[in-house]
Amino acid sequence: MARSKEKDPKEIADWLHWLPKAELHLHLEGSITPATLVELSQRNDAVPLTYDQAANVYDYHDFPSFLMSFKAVTERLVKPVDYELITYNMVRDLALQGVRHAEAYLSIGILYRFARLDVDEVMEAAERGRRRAESEFGTSLLWIIDAVRHFGVEECRKTFLKAAELRKHMPSVVGIGIGGDEARGPAHEFREVYAEAKENGLHLTCHAGETTGAESVWSAINIGAERIGHALTAASDEDLMDVLARKQIPLELNVTSNLKTKSCASLLEHPVRRYFEEGLMVTLNSDDPPFFGANLLEEYILVQREFDFTPEQMREFAANSIEASFLKPERKLQLLGEVEQYGF
Repeated sequence: MARSKEKDPKEIADWLHWLPKAELHLHLEGSITPATLVELSQRNDAVPLTYDQAANVYDYHDFPSFLMSFKAVTERLVKPVDYELITYNMVRDLALQGVRHAEAYLSIGILYRFARLDVDEVMEAAERGRRRAESEFGTSLLWIIDAVRHFGVEECRKTFLKAAELRKHMPSVVGIGIGGDEARGPAHEFREVYAEAKENGLHLTCHAGETTGAESVWSAINIGAERIGHALTAASDEDLMDVLARKQIPLELNVTSNLKTKSCASLLEHPVRRYFEEGLMVTLNSDDPPFFGANLLEEYILVQREFDFTPEQMREFAANSIEASFLKPERKLQLLGEVEQYGF
């Protein structure tokens, strides 16, 4: 990967900072920084965590241990009001990166599984945080209700039915998705519940091809996913690549996440450049920023620098992120106009 010699790296990084962009693959619970974790601990623990102790919670060495670290952080969410705090902090942090819109996964599936908190109270608190942050920072936020695939189809159905119920009085709830262990919850098992969710007016996303093969991405397409999270292993199947390019199914790529979880062995092996050059609809995302050490701005800077994308190509990533969003057409047009008018 050759480096561009035409533009100073700092100049490009500064330009990327305020390039209008959207974050489409971000887990609310995974956005909790060590500083926010300390704040939660001060609220809820008899002996609050120090910053260093909080930072150590994020240590892991592979995908299963990452899931355990993620669990350890989410266990600090013990009151509905905690969700107001983390939502507000997430939107604040996004705005500081030049993010104009975000669509965040909120794991109701975990709330149901462990029965720690009332889902309605959690959503009301998260909505308070969303409204307050949107008003203060101007970055819009929509919710994708996340189920955990390895908890089984029926638990996912319960989560998706709740999402449909919430949507009736919370227009910010726009879609559903499944995360968790792909191997223990193959996408094809969720065909029926995805069809039900679509009938209930929800958009469909699906994590696929992160830790299993290209067949997982095929399954996500076959159950109606409108956007696919990760899609890392699609690169191994030429027919699948052709379908993704032809249908322009948006891919929520997470380069740093894939490296940190060892889903991708090295940066040189990541298919982001190939996907872009072969005409797939690629978006860049951060997934769980404090766990992986890269927020969305840092992801844009990394991808531009290491794969030598031009500023105009980076503008295309930003435009893709807005086009692939579940925003209403008028808001999309507004943000696409901002991207087009943002000069270098």
